[in-house]
Amino acid sequence: MFTSLDETAEKLAAAGYLPSREIATAVFLADRLEKPILVEGPAGVGKTELAHAFARASGRALVRLQCYEGLDESKALYEWEYAKQLLYTQLLKDRIGATVEGAGSLADAAERIAGEGNVFFSERFLVARPVLKALTSEVPALLLVDEIDKADPEFEAFLLEVLSDWAVTVPEIGTIRARQVPRVVLTSNAARDLSDALKRRCLHLHVDFPTRERELAIVRARVPDASEALARAVVAAVAKLRTLDLRKPPSISETLDWIRALAILNADRLDPALLDDTLSLVLKYEADVARARERKGEILAAAQVG
Repeated sequence: MFTSLDETAEKLAAAGYLPSREIATAVFLADRLEKPILVEGPAGVGKTELAHAFARASGRALVRLQCYEGLDESKALYEWEYAKQLLYTQLLKDRIGATVEGAGSLADAAERIAGEGNVFFSERFLVARPVLKALTSEVPALLLVDEIDKADPEFEAFLLEVLSDWAVTVPEIGTIRARQVPRVVLTSNAARDLSDALKRRCLHLHVDFPTRERELAIVRARVPDASEALARAVVAAVAKLRTLDLRKPPSISETLDWIRALAILNADRLDPALLDDTLSLVLKYEADVARARERKGEILAAAQVG
């Protein structure tokens, strides 16, 4: 558990994530209050990476649940290992035969088998999926529910129940409670509105693209071999690109990819030819590349000032 806000910021930085004061505060409070944290913002601003850094900084095992349309409880919670159950049935068939021997009816035979207990529906046949795995982890865990906005509202309602009680009910076994309360990070790209009930249950954090100064610090930390002039030029160019009407503005990871590529090409600045040749590294749609080339002069001017 984090003991102070400053310690939280320092441990996140040591884990490879440079947090703003707001981000460090949200992580600190989520840890101390044992409340889920809902991290919203555009794609590529480091929401998932924050969860990974939170886990590393707090010494927790990361358990990730990737959400998608149609995700149901069985994929998130648990499944029965039917093949193993069938194998046990074959191995125990002689014992089963002895148990039902002499039964006067099918109902009597079923009653005798039931009297042996729930042999074939026990934890030995239970395959834990991410939610149950986080609740039953022997070591402190952090559950990352990535892109919760892609899941159906029904799954969101199920998850809310789990987060409220830190327990799940398996009908054949009973209620399984968390051995240790996990920390939970939910991320959302705002593809759809989340329920007020879920938002009330969570601390809320909106993460946007970083300021130019913070992104420059990230570049220095992640790509230390790049020259200072090149780092400043790329960060300034990316900041200008994000002001254009693009289908997908460049993410932080794409900024890092761009500057790594330019460093490999031994570039120390951005010039028109280099910009043309490498724009596709940072922009993923041809229409975006075409729009950026139309504004090439403005992008290069920003890079020179940067």
